[in-house]
Amino acid sequence: MIVPAFVVQHHSTLLLDGILCRYKDLHDGQRQITELNVAGDFADLHSFTLKYLDHDVMSLTPCRVALVPHDALQAITERFARLARTYWFSTNLDAAIHREWEVSLGRRTARARVAMLLCELFERLRIVGLVTGDGYDLPLTQADVAECTGLTGVSVNRVLRDLREGGLATFNGGRVRILDRDGLRQVAEFDPRYLYLGDSA
Repeated sequence: MIVPAFVVQHHSTLLLDGILCRYKDLHDGQRQITELNVAGDFADLHSFTLKYLDHDVMSLTPCRVALVPHDALQAITERFARLARTYWFSTNLDAAIHREWEVSLGRRTARARVAMLLCELFERLRIVGLVTGDGYDLPLTQADVAECTGLTGVSVNRVLRDLREGGLATFNGGRVRILDRDGLRQVAEFDPRYLYLGDSA
């Protein structure tokens, strides 16, 4: 599934299952993933008001989605003020996540970037019931993680080995295990308040 950039959109995509990403490609073939979407996320709710996207959306895993026509969103937001506020919150939360990713790309070390991503996904998947025990399924490749964190595949491999040997987290077989949640958060300087979870997380 791909939602192309700069094409007028007439619906928004609600992700029911799987992982989508927002990304931009450079002319030399390099790709930067700018956010991951998990179950329960609107991947492109902002296209309701912007009318087209300035980036592409694609699936990283098999996904189930619901397409919500913008005409229906218009009617819903005009009739139900509470839902309108919920959709507004969703777009504001997207912006908060983007700001945190920008800090990672600009200032965090390679180790902290990967730790940050693992911490964020733990919390986002936890609130939709997709964390079991000490971990969660993440059927992504190391190349996908590299494109999320602005690193090379070699750097990601090195960081994951470091996190494993340090007893903080493992990522293999499509599953992440958080071995030391507090320690991993400390490496990432992770503060979950930017996710507006409504609890202490």
